[in-house]
Formats: sequence, structure tokens, C-alpha cells
Amino acid sequence: MTRPIHLLDRILQAHGGRARWAEVSTISAERSFGGVFWDLKQVAGTAEHGRFTVDLRHQETSLESFGAPDVRTRFTADRVELVRGTPDGDEIIEAVDNPRATFEGHVLETPWTPLQLAYFTGYAMWTYNTEPWSFTFPGVQVEEIGPWTEPDGTVLDRLRVTYPPDIATHTPTQTLYADADGVLRRRDYEVDIAGGSPSVEYMTDQFWADGLLLAGSRKIFVRDGDGAAIPDPLIVSIDIGDVRLG
Repeated sequence: MTRPIHLLDRILQAHGGRARWAEVSTISAERSFGGVFWDLKQVAGTAEHGRFTVDLRHQETSLESFGAPDVRTRFTADRVELVRGTPDGDEIIEAVDNPRATFEGHVLETPWTPLQLAYFTGYAMWTYNTEPWSFTFPGVQVEEIGPWTEPDGTVLDRLRVTYPPDIATHTPTQTLYADADGVLRRRDYEVDIAGGSPSVEYMTDQFWADGLLLAGSRKIFVRDGDGAAIPDPLIVSIDIGDVRLG
């Protein structure tokens, strides 16, 4: 009897396969952010353009051109730094340990500091650009929870992903949706550090980068009580290009 192919295996194969993901240490690309979120958080113009790098071995992210051409972020789950490169080496401009704690009491409209923005963009870009490989990390739990039909009639298979406490992300449990080929097309989550805002993210414009299938464009909307996207306003858009694997 042929062993059934589980959804996670199908997703991994569609995005390049376990073996190829295991060979790669880092993904770096140019980023372009849009949407109303950055104005809402009073951080517009800080992080929208520049390169980013995510680590595929552990949770670490860097965003270049963060508020200034010579400033970059260094993000891990328990510490965030703003760093300026100088001829004598890196200079730490600002840093915070246990950054998640600084969001206590926040609602959607609460303004963010540069370090809080560095934390959010650090974990978000890592979450998005390491998937589905990160679903295999120690402590990450996955569960198939059945199909979902989009308003246009497209049927997607759902994978519930629960991250362990040592991985920073929007909320511990999120729902990922894959098409018939195993390609990830949608994510549902709540933004815990912004008042638990219910969100739906759509991934499009997938492309191959040296053996890995990546989403070239992401659009994020408010999610209504029936699980549908409220199309206006566009909360966040993320486009990537010029990908380099390390």
C-alpha cells in the first residue's frame, strides 16, 4: 500500500524539497513595503526599502537601510539592536532585551519606537521567508485541519502551525493554506503586539530562486468574522526581489 503524502510533505516538496532547504543558510533580498500600517504606527519612511537577510538555522534577521543608509537592524527573539557601520567596526545605536515586553498594553493605533519596528519587521520577515522550512524546526507543531473554499471557489488545504515560545512571531498558532500543488497561498493570524488584530495574508507571484520557491508578493488585510479579507484598506504589502542564497 502506498503511504499517503501528508500536507506538510507536499508543501515542502512544492517549495523546493527538504534537501534543498537544508543546504541553504541564509536568504537575502531587496524589500519594498507598502500599505497603511506604517503611517498608523507613525514609522513611515523607516523600513520600507532596502535589503534584508534571514537565517535558516536559527531565528535571526537583519534589515539594512533602516532609517538611514548606514543603519541596519539585528533581530533575535530576545534582543534587538540598531547598528551603524563605521570604519572602526559596528556601533550599537540602541538596543533592547526582551523586546516583546515593550508592547504590553498596545492596541492597533499605539505608535511604535524604531526598536519596536525592528522587532516586528525582524520576526515577520523571518516568519514569511523561512517557510515552509521553519515548520520542521524543533518544537514547531503542525496539524492538518481540512479544506477551505475561497470566495472565488478555489479550494485550499489548511495546516495549523503552532510555534514554540522561543520563536517570535505574530501569534503562537497560525493557519497556513496551500493550493492543490502544495504552494502556500494564504495565512491567518492575529498580531498580538498590536492588540490582537485579526489578519489575513495572501501570497502571490511565486518564483524560483536557485531551487527554492518563494513568494514575490504578500498582501495583508483585516480578517472579518467569517474568515474573509476586508479589501479596503490594504494594511501591508511586501514585495521582494534580487534574491541571494547563502
